[in-house]
Amino acid sequence: MEKAFDITDEVMQSINRFAVEPLTPEQVYCFSVNLCDNDIDRDFERFSDESLQELAKLFVGRTGIFDHDPKGAKQTARIFEAGVEEIGGRLTRDGKPYKVLRAKAYMVRTSANADLIREISGGIKKEVSVSCSVAKQVCSVCGSDRSKSACSHVKGKSYGGKLCFATLEGPTDAYEWSFVAVPAQVGAGVTKRFEARREESKQLRECRSELAQASKELNKAIEGLKGEILRLSYFCKPYYTSQQVTELTKDMDVSRLLELKQQLREHMIRHSDELDEQERSFVTAVETPEQNNDYTI
Repeated sequence: MEKAFDITDEVMQSINRFAVEPLTPEQVYCFSVNLCDNDIDRDFERFSDESLQELAKLFVGRTGIFDHDPKGAKQTARIFEAGVEEIGGRLTRDGKPYKVLRAKAYMVRTSANADLIREISGGIKKEVSVSCSVAKQVCSVCGSDRSKSACSHVKGKSYGGKLCFATLEGPTDAYEWSFVAVPAQVGAGVTKRFEARREESKQLRECRSELAQASKELNKAIEGLKGEILRLSYFCKPYYTSQQVTELTKDMDVSRLLELKQQLREHMIRHSDELDEQERSFVTAVETPEQNNDYTI
């Protein structure tokens, strides 16, 4: 949070773009605020310089609230101007020129927010956090887009002396900015909601669909295995009824079903001669059809 600045005619023109009825300088309280920067934050994430420029456009007109609570009653201020500033002589943790997204905001003076205005002026209400969406999270080690598929690198760890962090690129929307107690970014504060999370949700839905299809195919394979076991059981002694085989295999998993099927096959092979004899015993050979009126094979 920066000190309040002079309310010029130009400032009032910018503010009145958002007012239903024109406001006067006496009716507003203005202040500037550092929304976010390009340094690596506590979550080991950073905005690219290009992202800051895009966010500067997106945040104009966005309201300030408390603790990202979206209730209308929590609205306190509105941004009417934003831009990126480079701070000379200061570098980011990865050695880049330090840049900050600085915005100008206004509040309408009321008896209800008099204490808040004093707290902002006195530096009590200072830290802020922004809520926005981005399209990419680029790994600093391998360059992969972590929003599409997770790489093997862990944010915060070093690989060959290179710190792993995610660069946030391609802002798609800015939602709001909030007064918070502990922001993620040391210089400003940022709580990020990514477009990537929407992508993750899409991937999750696809995974669930694939899982459901795999489960369906597995159930079909299990039923096929049980059918094979039932067929093979006919060649065993003592004979099993369909009901007995169904009860036996009801709670078996795939590996156990495969094991039982193999055992039955081995049993059938070992006793193949005996089974052939059994099959022949069911056949009655006759010289003429007239000798047996029941059947002829």
